[in-house]
Amino acid sequence: MRNRAYVRYLAAIVVVWGTALVKPISAQDTKYVADGLRNQQMILGPLCNTPSGDQMVDRHERPCGTHEAWLKDVTHWRDERRVRIGYDGSRYEIPSLQWTQRSFVQAQVMAEDRYLYDPASRKYTVDRFLDDLQSRYGGVDSVLIWPTYPNLGVDDRNQLDMISSMPGGIAGVKQMVADFHKRGVHVLFPMTLWDLGTREPKQPWPDAIAHLMAQVDADGVNGDALDAIPLAFVEASEKNGHPLAFQPQYPPPDESVAWTPITSGRYGFQPELGVDRFRWLEPRHMVNISDQLNGDKTNDLQLAFFNGEGWESGENIFGIWNGMSPRDAETARRISTIERAFAPFLSSNAWEPFYPTASEGVVASKWLLGNSTLWTIVNRNGYAIKDTHLEALAVDGSRFFDLYRGVEISPRERRDGSRLNWQDIPFSIEANGFEAILQVEGDPDASVMQLLSKMKGMTAEPLASYSNTPTTLVQRIVDIKPTKPQSTTPSTMVHIRAGDFPFVVQGVEVEDTHDLGEDIQYPWEDSPRRFHQHRMHINAFDMDKYPVTNMEFKAFMDATHYHPQDDLNFLKDWHGGTYPAGWENKPVTWVSIEDARAYAAWAGKRLPHEWEWEYAAEQGPQGFEERRYPWGNYWRDDAVPLPDQGRTMRGPDDVFAHPMGSNAEGVMDMAGNVWQWTDEYVDEHTRSAILRGGSYYQPQGSTRYFPQAYQNYQHGKLLLMAPSIDRAGTIGFRCVADSSAAQK
Repeated sequence: MRNRAYVRYLAAIVVVWGTALVKPISAQDTKYVADGLRNQQMILGPLCNTPSGDQMVDRHERPCGTHEAWLKDVTHWRDERRVRIGYDGSRYEIPSLQWTQRSFVQAQVMAEDRYLYDPASRKYTVDRFLDDLQSRYGGVDSVLIWPTYPNLGVDDRNQLDMISSMPGGIAGVKQMVADFHKRGVHVLFPMTLWDLGTREPKQPWPDAIAHLMAQVDADGVNGDALDAIPLAFVEASEKNGHPLAFQPQYPPPDESVAWTPITSGRYGFQPELGVDRFRWLEPRHMVNISDQLNGDKTNDLQLAFFNGEGWESGENIFGIWNGMSPRDAETARRISTIERAFAPFLSSNAWEPFYPTASEGVVASKWLLGNSTLWTIVNRNGYAIKDTHLEALAVDGSRFFDLYRGVEISPRERRDGSRLNWQDIPFSIEANGFEAILQVEGDPDASVMQLLSKMKGMTAEPLASYSNTPTTLVQRIVDIKPTKPQSTTPSTMVHIRAGDFPFVVQGVEVEDTHDLGEDIQYPWEDSPRRFHQHRMHINAFDMDKYPVTNMEFKAFMDATHYHPQDDLNFLKDWHGGTYPAGWENKPVTWVSIEDARAYAAWAGKRLPHEWEWEYAAEQGPQGFEERRYPWGNYWRDDAVPLPDQGRTMRGPDDVFAHPMGSNAEGVMDMAGNVWQWTDEYVDEHTRSAILRGGSYYQPQGSTRYFPQAYQNYQHGKLLLMAPSIDRAGTIGFRCVADSSAAQK
């Protein structure tokens, strides 16, 4: 994701810098913006932005002009561009969408995050989630709740079904949204238009999304992997009487800024900052800069503060924890406090980016509102600037305040006597730091004085005193208690002999990275990672010959009258308390890992550890062999069910329907029919289960659906939230029992 944004950014720079040498092909003759580049999201600034206007070496083959000339040029571009695209900003006046103009901090949170939902109490814990963010980096203004990808496609539930499957169903989700609203936080959900391989909705997608979002009282929708939100979706929400703020994930075409009031911005960075193209086109347009996998947010936060816009705190990234570093968290707290207090300034048309400062690498934006002026300033240098300044017109009765440090500033007369009626406003700024200056006529109001007091205490310690190391979390495996050892192997089970085993496995997650935190952390590892290798000894155990069938699960239900507290989607394909006719020998599905454990305990068995499952799958005629598939090293179509690539699942095959898929010991149906529950892993925020064997269902049309893992050295990682959403029509289980042969 970051690489794509960076490539687009470099391409834009090449064209922009080239305008100094090559005549533009469009009518627009700006020197700084390449007209017509849809994904160019930054407007580069003037190199000569010092107060004296001295001509500097043109390092980047761009024209070196004064701030005034640059501002005139890019303002002309904006005026012309608005005409060219027929810009109409009336949607920014809709009262129910104006919250976007103050959404300076947005958190993307996985629905499975353990701070958002507690599976033990079966309750959404919105206050716990928000209190944590408030204490760590000053809270959020909006939250993007993500219940779809990467689990989407594990069965035929579409993106709307995944939201409806969250704990409590529609009513539960609506109450969760209401809990956010009580805290003044607006709520968005994702829209995945690539989801065309699962269940087709009963109405057109724009209407279906608008209807569900109105049902749960959501405020907006994020367009996953979209650089443009089709206008039809906006119009459908307005027609439905519940206007939604649509947020494209990638830089949108200029035209769509009129109907998408908020964007998830993604950038590549150079030493110098740029002006956000869409913020410049429409200062009321909010951009939440997103750079989730980057452990250092300095560039994102500086770009946001310079442009008067927001950022996105995506810490739980599709089940990977990448927590904010203490320095970034403290920076976010400070700049968001200032931005929220001065939000009307930051959406004003009277904005002068790259306002001149006295120091190279210190860049400022000037914002006017009424008789007051605000400057937001960042230091791009890796060293502190102890004594610098910017210029301000001397106005009788004006007072200046260092908002960042919470103190009043005494202006200085121009040292060289030039530019009469102007004065220097001195300030210092730490390495890669931040600054904000306010000019008011007369005495500031009470709210400004309160802010000054708050910021003075908040900035008493420099940012350099905070660690810039992102937080990492240690995962632990959920214990599986051993069973009473069996002295003989039942006829329904297969004995797996003890032996040494080179356990080698890799996760098949779509986010194909080698980043720290990807996939899981085994007990012998010091961190989560995608590729795993460990030599271990496996004690003897007995494994079910087949996955547990509907008929066997019905016997458990009849004997125990088992009924889960969270029963949404429980045995969803059963009717009237029993399975469909002819399904007795199909593997039971729509059971959570908790349901599977309950059955196993009743049967005197347990779920297998993943390494036990793989060890059994790789058994050959002489014991353990390194096999690619349970039946051998080459794929066989007759060893697995015919793949179902439709939009509605047909159901799995009988467990004994594919004898050619047996391992050498006679264990059947280990791959290609239904996924099978094994181990569970948790940390403070994430929770996931390891699935083995793959399934017969293969939704088509996107590579982002839950991937298959047919090979013995592959596993799937399913994010866990609650039984309601964890249950799937393609996930079953088989049991194991410890064997007394392990003691021989």
